[in-house]
Amino acid sequence: MRKLIYGMNLSLDGYIAAPGDDLGWSAPSDELFQWWLDQELAIGLFLYGRKLWETMSSYWPTGDEQPDATAAQIEFARNWRDTPKVVFSSTLDKVDWNARLFTGDAVPEITRLKSTDGDPMRVGGATLATAALRAGLVDEYEIITHPVLLGGGTPFFTTLDNWVNLTLTETRTFPGGITLARYETRR
Repeated sequence: MRKLIYGMNLSLDGYIAAPGDDLGWSAPSDELFQWWLDQELAIGLFLYGRKLWETMSSYWPTGDEQPDATAAQIEFARNWRDTPKVVFSSTLDKVDWNARLFTGDAVPEITRLKSTDGDPMRVGGATLATAALRAGLVDEYEIITHPVLLGGGTPFFTTLDNWVNLTLTETRTFPGGITLARYETRR
């Protein structure tokens, strides 16, 4: 069975995007970017909701061709293109960049994907992740907290039906007061 990981950058007050989907507050240091790259290299399948897909696919297909791209950004872009992806959307007509589109109910499909052998999967996008979380499918949380209060926007967690008990497995501090807290779901 594959592990499902939900991890994103978030503000101290729990948002992954400011109003208007502004992500300007979450620019990573070189050290944090390298950490994200190391995590992504271990992922065998990315699961994206429409909004995160649109954000990622608008930059990373050619991220390695940018004139100021660092070695880590070049590797990230190449890994992003090469890693299989499933995009969950009822409004998109097609996807590319080693991705397939799934238009049905996400929970049964994520359950099916989890039951297969392979490297871990990462779910991204608040709506898709919430569906997986409510269904009890998320095994691990990688919470990268930035020292900023946004006061609104897209929350990392939405209202849950039940408690989810977690075990803290790792903490780390990055430049600028950014912290990592990694948790595993207690089953």
